[in-house]
Amino acid sequence: MTTTTRSTSRATGRVAFVGTGPGDPGLLTLRAVELLGAADVVVLDQLLREADVQRWTRDDVEFVDAGFGDDGTPLTVAGRAKLVTRAAKGGRRVVRLMDGDPATFNGLAEEAVACRKAQVPFEVVPGVSAAAAVSAYAGVPLTTKSSRAVHVINPGDGKVDWARSTGSDVTVVVLGTPESLSAALVDLAEAGRDDSCPVAITSHGTSTEQRTITATLGDAPAALKAARLDKPVMAVVGDAVGLREELSWFETKPLFGWRVLVPRTKDQAGATTDRLRDFGAVSEVVPTISVEPPRTPQQMERAIKGLVTGRYEWIGFTSVNAVRAVREKFEEFGLDARAFAGLKVAAVGGVTAKALREWGIEPDLVPSGEQSAQGLLADWPPFDEVLDPINRVFLPRADIATDTLVAGLQEGGWEVDDVTAYRTVRAAPPAAEIREAIKTGKFDAVVFTSSSTVRNLVGIAGKPHASTVVACIGPATAKTAEEHGLRVDVLAPEASAAALVDALAEYGAGLRLAALEAGEPVVRPSQRKAGSRRKAR
Repeated sequence: MTTTTRSTSRATGRVAFVGTGPGDPGLLTLRAVELLGAADVVVLDQLLREADVQRWTRDDVEFVDAGFGDDGTPLTVAGRAKLVTRAAKGGRRVVRLMDGDPATFNGLAEEAVACRKAQVPFEVVPGVSAAAAVSAYAGVPLTTKSSRAVHVINPGDGKVDWARSTGSDVTVVVLGTPESLSAALVDLAEAGRDDSCPVAITSHGTSTEQRTITATLGDAPAALKAARLDKPVMAVVGDAVGLREELSWFETKPLFGWRVLVPRTKDQAGATTDRLRDFGAVSEVVPTISVEPPRTPQQMERAIKGLVTGRYEWIGFTSVNAVRAVREKFEEFGLDARAFAGLKVAAVGGVTAKALREWGIEPDLVPSGEQSAQGLLADWPPFDEVLDPINRVFLPRADIATDTLVAGLQEGGWEVDDVTAYRTVRAAPPAAEIREAIKTGKFDAVVFTSSSTVRNLVGIAGKPHASTVVACIGPATAKTAEEHGLRVDVLAPEASAAALVDALAEYGAGLRLAALEAGEPVVRPSQRKAGSRRKAR
């Protein structure tokens, strides 16, 4: 008789110490994103929080704060090490986010040693250091032809020899709190660094809250106190600071620091918020509608079956939601894009066409002009008894869609099956603080992507304040906004979210240029009086 010995060892998890950089999620490395996607547990540091990394994590991931214990008290280095090793129990994959670079001014050594003692495998993923990233985002190079050395200093270290950093060819980088930076700059000057040496001090570097002030070394402590900068802050001391006026690129973005309201569902707002961030804005997504299936699915089911059996000559998609609704029905019936063979496909605009292409369908018709129902009608050929073997069109649309497209197609000789593919239901009102911000002008701009977003936002949250810049995706949306008493400042040249954001950025650049030409400070719309806004265009 043979006896088999079964292993009783428990599954061992893994820990990845991942550098986040100084605040901009876009500075995460490809390896960091890969590990976040596979993580069971994400241990958060101070800069990147849950909302910053959720786009890469699984829905069932567990988030743990490394700053505080279960009782709300701040964790020590030893406490954080214990938290990380405990999270890896049971074979779980842990991503321990660490501000900046894990190996620089962090507790990497202590936590990694704890993993080694607990026999938990680990890896280290470097992050962009704050010294390099924040200075770059502030428009200050760390080295030039005349500045060949860089000293990165932690002012909390009481053994710093400031005399080693007094040479004019040395760029000094100091990271800390406003108080520790002020003391460090005084120490550097007392050690012999020239009082006239330029200094740039940046708070919340690489984020859309970034703010940079400049002064001489002698005046820097007083300037730092007057500016009331929040932590984290970083100071760069050296002649390279003189290049900031020419090299500043981040804080001069057209929408830098703007708070923009995006009334869309969260799953549809990603591309819009990403593009707004590219222009320096902070987005606040407020869902105004909820997309739900039709109350009775029979009409949609009959239309899908008719599509397969050759009932239609055309199918017209007027939104991404319509594409999604038809695709879900196809999957329910075990169909795929091959069922569109022999059928002509129309899309109302570029975004809808993109959704079709992602499904493997190349639309036959996309408006050459205005991307709207009117634009689609302008290019849609009338029914021809000789060329068109079938005279019927399938339009899967929302329950609140207008009759413009249907009436136009019927005038062109087509029979139209106008089918409710999905319902748009008004969302619940946003939180009280969001409603208050909308009404009191705390938002710099709002971007409307459809007439329903205008109606629903006003219905659930009230009208945006007069100082808020109103941007609309097309003429129909603009008309609805004006009917609700809003002044439209920005109209997208084409009906796409990208064009809408680009048009808003162009408007913001115009405001900035006008302020600079007038010798006035550049301020956001929320900081200006309503009467000083430019005329609508």
